[in-house]
Amino acid sequence: MTDFKKEWTVESAMEIIQHPTVDSKIWAEAVEWLLLYGPPEVQEMLKEASGYATSKEFPELKPQGFNEDGEPIYSVAEIASALNISEEEAAEMIARKETKHGMLHRLGEQEGKKVQ
Repeated sequence: MTDFKKEWTVESAMEIIQHPTVDSKIWAEAVEWLLLYGPPEVQEMLKEASGYATSKEFPELKPQGFNEDGEPIYSVAEIASALNISEEEAAEMIARKETKHGMLHRLGEQEGKKVQ
């Protein structure tokens, strides 16, 4: 189990995201934790909200495919372009998340279902 998984409980994370004046960094960490470890119904609501926000804020960012769970797969190059950072910076950000979460967030070229 990663340290990040141990940092929160469902109750503490839900309390944080509902608090009207919480620090945005703490709020984002609580949402991140719920996306990874929260109850399935909470994960689903957050994924829908995330997809909506992504499409509104980054309309040029389109999934390149979908993983076996139906989650969108994005190109690191397109993520970097949308965030106005280098591909190396984007890859480093993803690698830090993978280390923090103790799980992979990138797929190989052959993995996932391509969007036609």
